[in-house]
Amino acid sequence: MTGGDMRRVHIAGVGMVPFSTPSRSEPYDVQAAAAVRNALADAGIGLDQVQQAYAGYVYGDSTSGQRALYGVGMTGIPVVNVNNNCSTGSSALWLARQAVAGGAAECVLAFGFEQMERGALTVKWPDRPSPFDEFIGFADKHDADTDGGTGDAPFAARLFGAAGAAYAERHGVDPATFAMIAVKARRHAKHNPYAVFRDEVTLEEVLASPRIYGPLTRLQCCPPTCGAAAAIVTSADFARRHGLRTDVAIAAQAMTTDRPDTFENPPNLVGFEMARRAADEVYDAAGVSPEDIRIVELHDCFTTNELLSYEALRLTPDGTAERFVRDGDNTYGGRVVTNPSGGLLSKGHPLGATGLAQCAELTWQLRGRAGDRQVDGVTLALQHNIGLGGAAVVTLYEKVN
Repeated sequence: MTGGDMRRVHIAGVGMVPFSTPSRSEPYDVQAAAAVRNALADAGIGLDQVQQAYAGYVYGDSTSGQRALYGVGMTGIPVVNVNNNCSTGSSALWLARQAVAGGAAECVLAFGFEQMERGALTVKWPDRPSPFDEFIGFADKHDADTDGGTGDAPFAARLFGAAGAAYAERHGVDPATFAMIAVKARRHAKHNPYAVFRDEVTLEEVLASPRIYGPLTRLQCCPPTCGAAAAIVTSADFARRHGLRTDVAIAAQAMTTDRPDTFENPPNLVGFEMARRAADEVYDAAGVSPEDIRIVELHDCFTTNELLSYEALRLTPDGTAERFVRDGDNTYGGRVVTNPSGGLLSKGHPLGATGLAQCAELTWQLRGRAGDRQVDGVTLALQHNIGLGGAAVVTLYEKVN
């Protein structure tokens, strides 16, 4: 992942478009082209200076990345299409960083987009083996519900709901604690012009919304979302030669996949151990401690996963996530401002764009340009993005003087 021969990598520019519901979305190529133009303008370069591009999306034909980028320009550069489920955007960024750090290129574009359908995620190819067969089989054997009635819930909600229920049973967590995370997400999203849901909700409204699975109610589940985001990744030498900004760098980054222990308990089934291993690699490579982190954009596709991720990322000791929430340590004035953007729950979750939208938010935070969402004194920022089936990508950004 890192080494003495690896070059320092900078985020020279970021861009995104406001996320939207499927009924209000523009086509994916229009959204993606707009996000790329925004990132290029932010960096102050043209597409002709980009040497490689990595395009992330989950739902689309195999060269949709080219279709999207051709709307900006056709420069003949390599375009690699990336699909790693919900961690797709971060996987594209991981590849871009590797290309620059390893010396294969000096200026690389990572962008992600999604034009999603209404409704919950479904398996698109039922005529062949699914990467989720073993995951869903585990959920069938470890049903989180004690009263039945939600066994027909979407598979993602079943998996994340089961993980939350297992944690709650082990540690005696009040279901209202999960709901408090949704309230916090809306409160943060109120100040984000890119977010889908910006109206605040009360704890009572969250708990009263229709039950989906285990402790999850509808307002604790991320919505199907369309959108796009992009980042320009450069070497320090390229940035200096072209007068680009070098104030945000990737201090460390790691990607992990599943091990056999994934199928030993429900939290691991949704990426707990994958995320923990990736986070530990990042902390070790950067020479920092979890206690040094004051801001994080993490993968809150469901409230249960946000709570689990506090511990997976070692932001709070094992078994203390409920106290972390109830003490307000996950928001402004607390120990770690979690998802100042509103996160997947409120900003939205266009699968291919999510990781790069997290990158954009944290870049703005490190630059001090996050407006009413700004977290004071940010010098390090952590990003966590997972995809079932599976991959976890953890990225640490640092402010460079």
